[in-house]
Amino acid sequence: MTSRDAPLPAAAHHGWSWAEEQQTELKGIIKTVSMAPPHPTLHVTAADGVLWQVDLGNPNQTARSGFAEGSAKPGDAIVVLGNKALDKSKWMKAVRITVAGKQYDMYPERIRSN
Repeated sequence: MTSRDAPLPAAAHHGWSWAEEQQTELKGIIKTVSMAPPHPTLHVTAADGVLWQVDLGNPNQTARSGFAEGSAKPGDAIVVLGNKALDKSKWMKAVRITVAGKQYDMYPERIRSN
């Protein structure tokens, strides 16, 4: 990934005040997977070719969801349910991801039925 492709990192984003209230579904193909703290992160290319940064839960939340190293890899199709950044950057926080038919609930208490 070049710097031209990389989504801009958001400012400190603890809590949810930085995010849109409405949850959005993003479908795409995983470009990269990083399990590094503070939040495991995926870069996902959406159907329209736009590259999104998708933050998962903190490492403990992500592990509790069942998502671990090797659960997903570049090239896998993914569906992300989450909240997009208010600043309209191509960044969102996942509350649930689905890879190969398996759901990983990062923030089960935040999942809303649409």
